[in-house]
Amino acid sequence: MVGLGGALAIYLAAQPEAVDPWLGDPLDTKKYVREMTVIGGKANLVAAEFMDWSWGLWHGRSLARTVAVLTGAATVVFRFIASLPPSPAPGPSEDNTPTAGPV
Repeated sequence: MVGLGGALAIYLAAQPEAVDPWLGDPLDTKKYVREMTVIGGKANLVAAEFMDWSWGLWHGRSLARTVAVLTGAATVVFRFIASLPPSPAPGPSEDNTPTAGPV
């Protein structure tokens, strides 16, 4: 409940992202994408898109969604681990015959 409450608080307190009308997002222009591909290849473009995506997860309302998803995932994992049956306690063997060993 704390995680979801925190996500709600982040969502309500987040300001809308301000976009510069002159620059916008450079990854949206064909010229920038072509220059990125020429300079560093397709891997450079993929890395730039990944960094842009991951950077967006930790700001504004996207952060609230990220916190909510991580809270839900942690809850599912915790409930799965808690529902596992307990392992049997180690104890003496059922057969009480002595084993052969060094004398």
